[in-house]
Order: sequence, then C-alpha cells, then structure tokens
Amino acid sequence: MKNTKNHNMTYSLSTPRSPPMDPRIWSKLPPEILEYILSFLPLKTFLNLRSTCKGFWPLIFSPSFISKHSSSSSSSFSSFLLLSHPQFHRHYPLYDCTLATWRNISLSFSDSRHSSPPFNTLVSSGGLFCLSDSTSCSLLVCNLLAKSSRKIEYPGHFLHLEHLTFVTTPSGYTIFVLCSESASNNAFVYDSNVLSWRRFEGFGPILGDNHHQQGVFFNGGLYFATPEPFSVVFFDLESGRWERPIGELPSQLTFVRLVSDGEGKLYLVGGIGNNGISRSIKLWELGEDGNWVEVQSLPDLMCRKFVSVCYHNYEHVYCFWHEGMICICCYTWPEILYYLVSRRTWHWLPRCPSLPLKCSCGFKWFSYVPQLYASV
Repeated sequence: MKNTKNHNMTYSLSTPRSPPMDPRIWSKLPPEILEYILSFLPLKTFLNLRSTCKGFWPLIFSPSFISKHSSSSSSSFSSFLLLSHPQFHRHYPLYDCTLATWRNISLSFSDSRHSSPPFNTLVSSGGLFCLSDSTSCSLLVCNLLAKSSRKIEYPGHFLHLEHLTFVTTPSGYTIFVLCSESASNNAFVYDSNVLSWRRFEGFGPILGDNHHQQGVFFNGGLYFATPEPFSVVFFDLESGRWERPIGELPSQLTFVRLVSDGEGKLYLVGGIGNNGISRSIKLWELGEDGNWVEVQSLPDLMCRKFVSVCYHNYEHVYCFWHEGMICICCYTWPEILYYLVSRRTWHWLPRCPSLPLKCSCGFKWFSYVPQLYASV
C-alpha cells in the first residue's frame, strides 16, 4: 500500500521564467556555433528556414556543415518516378515509390519570374536534372531540392547534340554528347570538377538515329547498344577510345537496351523473335567472364501487352534503373513495366490519374531521388 501511495504521488516543481534574449549577445554568435546548431535540424525544416536569412542559403554546400549534419531518418526523402508529357505544359507529376502513390504536387523547371525556356531534352541522374535549350545553345544542370542550377554552353557551335548522357558520381557529374561532322563522330565530355569540355575526335561506332537512347555508366565508361546488327560498344571516359567488349550477345534479338545498377552490375533487356517481332522479352546480366547470363523472362501475358502497346516499333522503348527496379518504358504508353530485382518479380506501375484519357505519344519517365547535397 505504501508503494502504491508513493507511486501515485505527484510533485510540483516551479521553474523560473527564462530571461529575454539579449540581441547584443546573440547577434555576435560565432558562425561555427550557429552552423553546429543548424546541423541538428531535419533537412525539410532547414530548407524552409533558409529563406529567412541569406547566411543560411550557402550552408548546404559547406563541407563542414555537411559533415556535421545529422543523418537520421527524419532527414531522408522518398524516391520518385517523374513523368513528362507535352500536355503537362512543362509540369512533371511524381509517383512516390515509398508510399506507392501519386503525389498531388508537380515539379516545374521554369523560373516563375521568367517565361518558361524551350527545353527540348531532359535527362536525370543522382538527384540532378540536365536540360537542353537549343535556342541559346546551352545546357542547364539543376538541383530542384536545393533550388540551384548551372548554365553550361554547348561545346562549339553545334545546335544538335546526339545521345546526350548525364552521369553523376560521388565527386561530381559528367555530360557526354556526340556531334556528327561529315564522316566522323566527335565525342565531347564535360567534367563538373574542372568545368570544361574535352573533345575526342575520330570515327566511332554507328549508334543509330534514336538519339533518345543514352549511354549506361559502368566500370568507368559508357556502354551503348548499337542498332542491327546488334552489339554493345564501350566509350572510355578518360582516353576517349571506343571498344567492343568481349562476349557475344544472345541470338534472335529484336531490340537491345542496357541498364546499370550503379553498384557493379550491368543488365541487358532484349526481345527474342523473328522478322522484327518479339515473341518474348528477357533479362540478362553480364557475368565476370564477359558473357551474358539469362536472369529472367517476362511472363507471357505481360509480354503480349507490352509488345502490343509498342506496335513492334522498338525504337520507342527505353530502360533505366531506379532504386532496385529495372524500368522498361515506351514513348507510346503511359505505364511502366518494371522488374523488382530483390524479389525477382514483374509489375505494372499504375497510370497517372491526372493524365488526360486521350493523349498522344510522348511519355517520358525519369528516376528522381532527391539529393540535397548534389552540387551543380
């Protein structure tokens, strides 16, 4: 009984009211102390706070602030699949892969203070986007989360850049483009660490007219799939040499696409059939011996649907990696077919509810994993 009494006993403690903050003291707070205090804020809170003080804005690019910032779960962001379509008028709906639902927000790459620039190309990697503006002969690399961007002039006076590839690495990002001149392909590589282009002359492999196909970063270079007769070629980003990797492709291919997981695995997605008609779609992985090893085959019912929406025009097919998923898309269809690597299962992504029921082709999907510290 005594224990129960003591357990139910309450205590009343009086705490004195804190004195008002003296601005003569707090205005002289050392910057390193203020930076240390701000480093404990969740990223979402800090993003809202940045607009209240000019001194807070550049902190996200401060190495000392980044090293101090808490990496708790409250600082993390979801990963998204971003959909682009001409009828969205340069706004891009987001599918939240964490919550498995469409978000009611949309992204816009235009500055509200100016008219929307005529961007005609959009690629993404590592939380950054790269946009092409042919009217001003420039590229724009932007981090939507940090609201930062960098304008990069075209290499030379070329108005048409082919096979634009944008790759982020832990130390920065790389942009690759091909510029055709007479009988040769000149490759240009932009390195964000030195803020300049390098030009590599010489005749390279024929990559075809499908300029929407990008290179895939793997083992320090870019891998491309060529049109028929199908092959895989490699561009060394350091030396600028074109090579053909050892190993033969599977037979009876109707189309070929490459995907890298960014952690040491290269995949090949291809159709199998005759006379340009796919009877099946399969997935291969590049083995250590340089040969392609079959991993999975798309279920027959899903294969029939995907082939039918492509109208056997496989130039419209493109693939990319997103957070453990190999996404297979088509410009003529508003849905994503994806392979979940960890579960070895195939799925369809639900259609965007804000998409008009009647809309023409031009669907383009992107992987978007927000990275606050991805510097432009």
